[in-house]
Amino acid sequence: MTRAWMAVAALACLGAGKPVLVPDVSDRQVQIVYSFTGADLLLFGAILYPQGRAPDHPADIAVVLKGPTQSILVREKRKVAGMWLNADSARFRSAPSFYAIATSRPLARLVDGRTAAIYELGLDSLQMSPASSAPPDEQNRFEQGLIDLKRRAGLYVQDAHGVEISDGVLYRARIAIPARVPVGRYVAETFLIQDGKVVAGAVREVRIDKSGFERFVAQAADRWSLAYGLVAVGMSLAIGWGAGALFRRR
Repeated sequence: MTRAWMAVAALACLGAGKPVLVPDVSDRQVQIVYSFTGADLLLFGAILYPQGRAPDHPADIAVVLKGPTQSILVREKRKVAGMWLNADSARFRSAPSFYAIATSRPLARLVDGRTAAIYELGLDSLQMSPASSAPPDEQNRFEQGLIDLKRRAGLYVQDAHGVEISDGVLYRARIAIPARVPVGRYVAETFLIQDGKVVAGAVREVRIDKSGFERFVAQAADRWSLAYGLVAVGMSLAIGWGAGALFRRR
């Protein structure tokens, strides 16, 4: 790690012409056990400027933590004859299972819509790849509905003042990991923004995995789905029979 810092510092001091980000995360691997109630992930680092001189106009930082993408089918429910029934639906091919962004200032004051779309900065700039041929207005309605559902579940987060910058060169941001977070490979991206442009970026990888009994159950359901289903049904029947027998004795 020391050698990496020295190499990056040397690159900046030799007049590379562009600032360099040196990011890190507090935990490269988050383990989910039966007692897991959530966690806080700290994303921090330094900004190395050419010749070691920070600009007169300070730059801003945006950090993004993004989970593995997944195909999601969104259904709309309607009340028909007093009953709630599934009506229209829309599928998205590459919706992030988790997305959190924290910035040093409100995103609208940092970049324009085009730059936000290129780097997927902000919930309104996510590229979810709709799979349906519905009109744009309908696709947008389903997309906003999906984002709203994810936000209420704590899986989509946007914090306009979540990054703290010290002395113009050190930054830190804290992102909450909810208890029901999906497992998989996560990407922590850091962007240095100045005058409406992304002038530097860096990436770190984070793994979120289940451990202990939860890991065994998840692997069993994935590798031996038929046997897992039969065992689950058998256990349900046994528990139901046992409960019925207990109440009959009383």
